[in-house]
Amino acid sequence: MNTLLLGLVFLAPPFLKKILLRWFFNAKIGRHVELDWLTSIAARHIELGDHSAIRMGTLIRLNGDFKLGAYGEISIFNLIYGSSTFSAGNATYIGPQCIINAEETVQIGNGSALGPRSMVFTHGSFLPYNEGYWARRAGVTIGNKVWCAAGVFLHPGVEIGDDTFVNSRSVVMQSIPGGSVVEGNPAQVVYPIERIKRKMTPARLDAAMALVLRDFVEVGLRRELGVTEIEEREGYVRARWRGALYEIALVRATNDAACALTAPRQIYLVNRADWSAPAGAWVFDCRAQRTRYLADPIHTALRMFMLRYYGIRFEDDC
Repeated sequence: MNTLLLGLVFLAPPFLKKILLRWFFNAKIGRHVELDWLTSIAARHIELGDHSAIRMGTLIRLNGDFKLGAYGEISIFNLIYGSSTFSAGNATYIGPQCIINAEETVQIGNGSALGPRSMVFTHGSFLPYNEGYWARRAGVTIGNKVWCAAGVFLHPGVEIGDDTFVNSRSVVMQSIPGGSVVEGNPAQVVYPIERIKRKMTPARLDAAMALVLRDFVEVGLRRELGVTEIEEREGYVRARWRGALYEIALVRATNDAACALTAPRQIYLVNRADWSAPAGAWVFDCRAQRTRYLADPIHTALRMFMLRYYGIRFEDDC
């Protein structure tokens, strides 16, 4: 029966998928969940958190439970299958073309991600066990704020501790302690994660957000949206897109003067606790990492640019 329902949900248009999942699986589906064309889920219990998304071509078939936390995203053409349970926490990401075998439980913590074409296996055998060959069946656990880059392979029974980076093409055959940078085949700890992190003072956050804004102008506005009418200076952008005039400004923690915007559409990147936006302006709070989720295309493009290229995730300040 689950196979039949999997196919029915797969072929249904996006607006109907949530209805079918609630009807057949008693699914718990949060606000603003996105289920693209040609996606499907079949599981014992299904839970999709607020603002979560499952992209085109992804198939999920489990005999156990399936949970995707708030702001989690499973990208295109993924396969998650098995007789057990898959659980991903808040703000998780699974990149394109991953394969996750959940014959035993797979758990992914908050703010963690699998890069494109990564693989997770909880069961491994082919050569006959009764002839002396090895077989193994064990769950996989990925902690909080773990980034497994492209093409990582996780073996059955692996546990990866919090705040860990696993470099591309690594083959992880044994558990990894938290706070590590890992690479190789078999994967080995090469140095602590603190070696690649900076302490983010207010001044450094100002500089980081100024860099993000400069890159958004080049990549997000010029390349991706084709905007040509742009005026730019440090921490400030004025652009016209499809006849609409926008201004974007950085409100720094280390400078008392904030740029006064006059355009009809005003966007502020704010890194100051005691600053209030003018009425009608749109704000990205860079300290609390919150903003209102809007239908406006430039606001959305900026939010998605920061997520895709810099891993900066803003929660919905609704």
